[in-house]
Amino acid sequence: MSSKDIVLKAAGELFGDRDPGAVDRWVAADYRQHSSLAADGPEALRALVAGLPGDFRYEGARVIADGDLVALHGTYHGFGPVPLVAFDLFRVDAQGRLAEHWDALTPVVADTASGRSQTDGPSAPSDPDRTEANRALVAEFAQKVLVGADYSVLTDYISTDTYRQHNPEAADGLDGFGAAAARWAEQGRNLVYRTVHRVVAEGDLVLLQSEGEFGVPVAYWDLFRVADGRIVEHWDVIAPVPAELPHSNGLF
Repeated sequence: MSSKDIVLKAAGELFGDRDPGAVDRWVAADYRQHSSLAADGPEALRALVAGLPGDFRYEGARVIADGDLVALHGTYHGFGPVPLVAFDLFRVDAQGRLAEHWDALTPVVADTASGRSQTDGPSAPSDPDRTEANRALVAEFAQKVLVGADYSVLTDYISTDTYRQHNPEAADGLDGFGAAAARWAEQGRNLVYRTVHRVVAEGDLVLLQSEGEFGVPVAYWDLFRVADGRIVEHWDVIAPVPAELPHSNGLF
């Protein structure tokens, strides 16, 4: 089985079937957890699954596989009072078991600035032969524009014709992003990226896992779709970093 197949099968049994026994089949003994929802180890995950409510369900939107890393983008229902949009990132070990997990969650917003939902749009990666070129483009964009804050080169990376936006506070296009960024700055929420930790790519989809500030310390998860050498679509989750975690691994 591929890493993608393993993660989809394991996630389906754990969170679709809500089967705590799936931990024995799919989770490594030294499982490392970076989520604020659980501690390290398979037993903490078993307790989490066993405690899921009866109306819990996961609605998947897209999956990206990059070597031993597999990212899921979708919506959890039943984790709390409102549905939560989530990115989950799993590392699969050489024995085909889930060895490590990171995540970020944010509430679903019904009325978005663009009229798009936080998860709709193309679901399956395309252009597999362009994976490395697209990874390089987004990684360079991240360093020059996001971390380096050099917005003079923005159009070297983002299409001026089509930029579909799924951040609930930003409208489509570069003008929509600029207007949202101006509002955020007025509110004391400047987009500050400090470090890009991972770049996960498959075909035209590239996921950045980063940290910085957005008024408070945050984890940035940005998913970009690339076409013809330019970024044409963006989904994200911006999650505040908890002051304390139930383990010592941190969020990254």
